[in-house]
Amino acid sequence: MLPTSLKTMQADNAAIKTAVSLLQQGRLVAFPTETVYGLGADANNPEAVRRIFAAKGRPVDHPLIVHIPDLACLSQWAQNIPDAAHHLAAHFWPGPLAIILSKQPGVPLEVTGGQTTVGLRLPNHPVALQLLQAFGGGIAAPSANRFCRISPTQASHVAEELGNAVDLILEGGSCQVGVESTIIDLSGLHPQLLRPGHISRAALEAVLGERVLVSAPTQVRTSGMMAVHYAPATRALLCPAALLPEHYRQLSGQGKKIGLMVLQRLADTAPAAQILMPTDADLYAQALYASLRKLDTLCLDIILIEQPPDHDGWQAIHDRLGKASSRL
Repeated sequence: MLPTSLKTMQADNAAIKTAVSLLQQGRLVAFPTETVYGLGADANNPEAVRRIFAAKGRPVDHPLIVHIPDLACLSQWAQNIPDAAHHLAAHFWPGPLAIILSKQPGVPLEVTGGQTTVGLRLPNHPVALQLLQAFGGGIAAPSANRFCRISPTQASHVAEELGNAVDLILEGGSCQVGVESTIIDLSGLHPQLLRPGHISRAALEAVLGERVLVSAPTQVRTSGMMAVHYAPATRALLCPAALLPEHYRQLSGQGKKIGLMVLQRLADTAPAAQILMPTDADLYAQALYASLRKLDTLCLDIILIEQPPDHDGWQAIHDRLGKASSRL
């Protein structure tokens, strides 16, 4: 293990070389992607993969997404690959899309949570791509945080969350997308959207030329499917904009210390913690986890979150907020 002072390294060529060496030794390396920071291990090393679960406190039946360095690697991990997968990969990779496919027999069950399917992604981040290409194989990498907690979008978040459980953190700046990848299941008869993300259902359907199901039952377990996920330790409440001032006054009157995540600053209030969120969906997603994390450090009683617009482009944000909070 590296000395503590060296655990976070700017992701230059020397750091990438160190990261590859650690991965080859079965150690854990956190690295940036365009979505969130991932906690990576050699996907072909069952013992290394088990270290991911131990570090996160993640149940072993929750599968991991395997990050691959190029399209040619798709057939190394998946079999019976439908044309739909090739179409989506050609259009969206590198990018924030994970595709669920039938796994090759040699893919470790530790990666797939005991399932016969595997999730694959080619990320769109220069550090992630450089690491993957230098490593020359698949890297299993869920978000680099404790299970069900707020995902990390900065290297400092990883250090706060995992401490000595990770052997190296590659510093690559803030993540540009800010929420986890879209996940589509192509292992069955019809495409199914399992987790919304930056790539919308409409965008997927436009490429596939067919309907993508969103409510059909699936036997496939995948990342981000817990009812409570991405959550701060502080109680978070999602509130319609029209009701927010009254709920703030009521809770303040009860002596509660309140933080706010709002799209329009609350008038006649002076909360110690009020974060004005972007009104653009993409910018909101970039700021979401860092804002939740900031409020979660302030010893608040409650975080009140203004309910975002119910427009196209906000589906992933609604999904994440719905799992991180309860509704008033």
